[in-house]
Amino acid sequence: MRIALVNYRYFISGGPERYMFNIKELLESQGHEVIPFSVQSKKNFSSKYEHLFLSPIGSGNEVYFSEYKKSFKTLAKGFARMTYSFEAKRTFKKFLKTVKPDVVYILYFQSKISCSIVDAAYNLKIPVIQRISDYSMVAPCNSLYNPTKRDICEDCLHKSSLCAIKNKCIYHSSVYSFVKSLALWVQKIAGTRNKIEKFIFPSSFTLNKYIEGGYPKEKLVYLPTPFNENTLRKDLEISYESFALYIGRIDPDKGLETLIDAFVGTEFKLKIIGFSSVPGFQEKLEEKLNEKRHCIEFLGRMDFFKMQEYLARCLFTVIPSEWYDNLPNTLLESYAFGKCVVATNLGSLSENVENGKTGLLFKCKDFQDLMEKCRSLFKDPKQAIQMGANALKKIHTSYSMENHVKKLEEVFNAAYHKVST
Repeated sequence: MRIALVNYRYFISGGPERYMFNIKELLESQGHEVIPFSVQSKKNFSSKYEHLFLSPIGSGNEVYFSEYKKSFKTLAKGFARMTYSFEAKRTFKKFLKTVKPDVVYILYFQSKISCSIVDAAYNLKIPVIQRISDYSMVAPCNSLYNPTKRDICEDCLHKSSLCAIKNKCIYHSSVYSFVKSLALWVQKIAGTRNKIEKFIFPSSFTLNKYIEGGYPKEKLVYLPTPFNENTLRKDLEISYESFALYIGRIDPDKGLETLIDAFVGTEFKLKIIGFSSVPGFQEKLEEKLNEKRHCIEFLGRMDFFKMQEYLARCLFTVIPSEWYDNLPNTLLESYAFGKCVVATNLGSLSENVENGKTGLLFKCKDFQDLMEKCRSLFKDPKQAIQMGANALKKIHTSYSMENHVKKLEEVFNAAYHKVST
């Protein structure tokens, strides 16, 4: 089968891109031809199809919105990509006619590509399957998180997407929130969800939120993110040193303030790997630690190869998310190294961390409860090691690449035969 794999980045920026390259490799190992479509970027991995990719909004060096120069040309192009880009539609149509795929598998088109590509495939009678890794198809704010109130907010899900404008959910701005709300309205008018054959969800929690948002249940498929064991380093020995590890974005919705508050003033060690997409936020956290007793270390951004050295050595990892995190890769990577996870009792995390078996759950935003759970593991490392062993077993039974690909092939084949007959 020829599969067009669509994502707005063709380089690794986070979990979705790691999934993209993993699934591409595995589908190809099963005899499928996988052809990428993305946005041209100087950061992209090499591809013989790059000349067919969509032009960048800016210079091609940017990753996050804050990095774009706010020129009229950039803003106009960005507005079209957020709403309905005829350029993207033309470019994708040319791509489809050139490579002639049997199915299109979309990972993420929002903001950088546009929902117009769904129309391009639909008009050519090529079935589209989309993987959903956040809430951007049901709310302007893709995390269902109000950054001003620092809390979960489902107003857009149950009332109207206009609530995002009132709450200034996007970059604390009514203007940007309006544009994101407009993008959802355009998708509704264009009938985007009706033109997509199936939606793949890594989390049943997220799937149920989309049902609440009006998506038809029969179109939704629960399929957990798999873990590719081929990405693990063979040269590392597993040990259980007395430190906790956080890996991920250093942003408010990831619960970093709660994490810092839990560890500051204690003798327990915490290592933080990651970067901030919110200007000034990490500096604010570091200032908070000034002249206070702590054993907290910011290690900066790392690729997965280097990151594994810390996963192999830590006692456990922490995922203190304050939004409905959608099965983060950090959880799977922790399990793969036989490390238990201390996580928020929120969203998909409470589905995937078995409390007392593969990790411990704490009350969201409760730094005292978080420290109590962490302290119990520091004081009784055998408990952490045993739960880590359970986690390692779970990675083989619940998150195998083989099962994931088999189910994905079934979805692709069903969609292909439905459209072609």
